[in-house]
Amino acid sequence: MLPSSIQISGEPLSGAEVRDICRGLRDNAVRLLSLRGCRLCDRDFGRICRALAGATSLAQLNLNLGVVSSPSRIKQLAEALRTNRSIQSLFLHGSPLTDAGLALLNPALALHPALVALDLGDCMLGDEAINLICGLLPPDGAKSGLKELTLSANPGITPKGWSRLAIAVAHSSQVRVLNLDYNPLGDHVAGMLAVAVASSRTLEVLDLEGTGLTNQSAQTLLDMVENYPTALRSLVLAENSISPELQQQICDLLSEGEEEEEMAGGAGNTQERERGQEPAAHQRGSSPWMCPSDPSSQMVLMTSGLGDSLLAETEM
Repeated sequence: MLPSSIQISGEPLSGAEVRDICRGLRDNAVRLLSLRGCRLCDRDFGRICRALAGATSLAQLNLNLGVVSSPSRIKQLAEALRTNRSIQSLFLHGSPLTDAGLALLNPALALHPALVALDLGDCMLGDEAINLICGLLPPDGAKSGLKELTLSANPGITPKGWSRLAIAVAHSSQVRVLNLDYNPLGDHVAGMLAVAVASSRTLEVLDLEGTGLTNQSAQTLLDMVENYPTALRSLVLAENSISPELQQQICDLLSEGEEEEEMAGGAGNTQERERGQEPAAHQRGSSPWMCPSDPSSQMVLMTSGLGDSLLAETEM
């Protein structure tokens, strides 16, 4: 039987449901487990953690919106992650981890052999947590690290912490998606991030929605996109004090870069076919990369979409 998904949102979990979840994990019949905002007692949470510790089919675990609600649950999850070897995407958005909680989780996260996507949005993190997170973004040439990182809505992180993260991103050879939306970054931090983007060879998506930016930031980002070759494909600048004209200019430049790359890739595929070879598989999926800088557009890149491609690459 192929692994399936269990997705429950905002519901109290009964003892019978917890038993079914644990059985599915032990039988390696679950690929995606999402208990977003679910309510369950500490005993049942511990049962699920013990079951996922030995699960070999589980690739994505979603415990968003307060499921990991206490230090004891953080410790139980950390114990499970020390043993588990299959989880590739971990979502803890809206969990009151704090720096102390992340310190408990960090050893397991740092040693996990498969983890590529981590959501720590709205987890009450500060600068100490950033120091730990930077360890999950190893320098170029070191071991593999995170490819997708979400730190949305963590206002306790100071400019010093964000500068540390910018340096780590600049030297990381792995990060593709960085979500920093709804943090009070301001123009100074945005300037540091622009340098990080210009240095990164892999960063494709940067979400800066609602981060207190002005036209000063937008001009810096525009100069970066216009004058330096980057991997960036999507830059989210909505809900900032930035003129529509500047947003559109950035969007147009990013679109032009993507079109040029697609044309170059198409030429390469044609040459491969002429040599009698099959074209290389396109690992990014077929979802469109819409530039959210356009005020009339919506962000269409969803975590699950990129997560699927990351999972596929990890399994190859």
